[in-house]
Amino acid sequence: MRKLALDELNRLSVDQFKTVPKFPYCLILDDIRSLNNVGSVFRTADAFRAEKLYLCGITGQPPHRDITKTALGATESVEWIYEPDVLALCSRLRAEGWAVVAIEQAEGSTSLSDFTPTPNKRYAFVFGNEVTGVADTVVQQADLVVEIPQFGTKHSLNIAVTAGIVCWDFLQKTTKA
Repeated sequence: MRKLALDELNRLSVDQFKTVPKFPYCLILDDIRSLNNVGSVFRTADAFRAEKLYLCGITGQPPHRDITKTALGATESVEWIYEPDVLALCSRLRAEGWAVVAIEQAEGSTSLSDFTPTPNKRYAFVFGNEVTGVADTVVQQADLVVEIPQFGTKHSLNIAVTAGIVCWDFLQKTTKA
């Protein structure tokens, strides 16, 4: 075996990425403090071809060198929008037919392993602040709350890791032939 060179990976160009169909989901980052986490989620949104990335509340926005450093160019490929009010955004998306899914540890949550996306439905996954998580008001308004099972001593995963797990899981469940 040998490691592939970058030109052997057959990745899309930024222009190609912008024109190809995206998968039926978006990511909502609410009150994310770390600009490095924001940049990492941009890369994840690119890798798993998310339809859009919403940045809400105090979440940093490009251009910023700390976002750019971890995004590695994904701020140029991924469509993103700043929305100051996450609740208003969730209400609007729901009115447009999206299922709003809070990624949080909550009473009555669904384990990610038990989450089964409905075919032809679009999903908006909400990720919250690194310390306080998804706002209670968003959790209460969400169509579903999904939790990633954890088996160690820590109470949560890093937001960028969480986003990667959720995106990968969603595509595994929705792109199987």
